[in-house]
Amino acid sequence: MPYEPPTHTVERSLRATTGAKIVAGVDEVGRGAWAGPVTVCAAVTGLRRPPEGLTDSKLITPKRRTALAVELERWVTAYALGEASPREIDELGMTAALRLAAVRALEGLPVRPDAVILDGKHDYLGSPWQVRTVIKGDQSCVAVAAASVIAKVRRDAMMAELETAPGCAGYGFGANAGYPSPVHKAVLEELGPTPYHRLSWSYLDAMPRWRHLKKVRLSAEAAALESGGQLGFDF
Repeated sequence: MPYEPPTHTVERSLRATTGAKIVAGVDEVGRGAWAGPVTVCAAVTGLRRPPEGLTDSKLITPKRRTALAVELERWVTAYALGEASPREIDELGMTAALRLAAVRALEGLPVRPDAVILDGKHDYLGSPWQVRTVIKGDQSCVAVAAASVIAKVRRDAMMAELETAPGCAGYGFGANAGYPSPVHKAVLEELGPTPYHRLSWSYLDAMPRWRHLKKVRLSAEAAALESGGQLGFDF
């Protein structure tokens, strides 16, 4: 199914209305996973024409996505990645962990952006960053789409490497990237969580053998914000 290619429309609007000269697109991957970090990419692209086929990373085949990420890493003006670990997610809740990862990515850029285009409708970044949220920005905005592809490929590769880490064999991280899947769930029920699993999440409630390992969140509000993201399949 063909998709409309992303454009620089939002970036041009930000430049015109705010005077921003450097605009970064920001997207995350790993929000709904049971294991692994949440990874955020910040990408600056300028107003150049993007590589052919750029769109939301989830709409691209794994083979094409990997090749496109290599191309994008050379094409973008700048990019940087930031992560929040499973332990930080457990301690802070997903909203704060997302902000931590995003700030790490933005501060990793060689130049501080004047404005940020953030995928989605919720501004988890906040002050002092000047943020424009865009629903499905990973499909409609060039910089956000580029960030989505780079973040997805980098995190998937990292999760695949975990398959050889001590205690991680059999969980299928190379295929499911830490998201819910039948294989992942079956091995979790038998062997329990690894050090790379998020222990504050509700999947443990359905596993009586390991329920005692569940960590209590500091914020009930944070748990409510995340409840919708734990159930989806995104790999």
